[in-house]
Amino acid sequence: MRWTKIAGLAVCLAFAGPALAASGSGPHEAVTEEDGKFFDADSNPTFMVLEDGTVDWYTFSGYRRYHAECHVCHGPDGQGSTYAPSLARAVLELDYFEFVGIVASGYEVGSNVMPAFGTNPNVMCYVEDLYVYLRAVGTGSISRGRPAQRMDKPESAIAFENDCMG
Repeated sequence: MRWTKIAGLAVCLAFAGPALAASGSGPHEAVTEEDGKFFDADSNPTFMVLEDGTVDWYTFSGYRRYHAECHVCHGPDGQGSTYAPSLARAVLELDYFEFVGIVASGYEVGSNVMPAFGTNPNVMCYVEDLYVYLRAVGTGSISRGRPAQRMDKPESAIAFENDCMG
């Protein structure tokens, strides 16, 4: 794992661990796992959905954080609104670092402005979870709404949350 500062907050940039036995070859598919976090072939954080619909902890956490902080503008499940674009589609074109940069620094298109969230720990401590959740929705790997089942919260997630939130 690598730690970096983004807008004064320590953000963990975890990179891929042991390889998974992946059955498909989609660009967002998990190929490695480390402490309950999943990564694609480009080492971007990604999701894991089991055959019974169970999602990894970080996808579930991303759902919760998205609906606490982002859905007011971007609509339920990242589908967009008349005010702000679909993040579920946009995130499929962004790598993790582009996504973090936009969330931390904000973004302006015409008269629409997304504010910078770089100093908001309720967003930045969970920016990886948001990215993972939006990727899962954007690929259609999970349906809209609250995931019915989730994996347990890893001890490493508890430790990171305590460190980041203070």
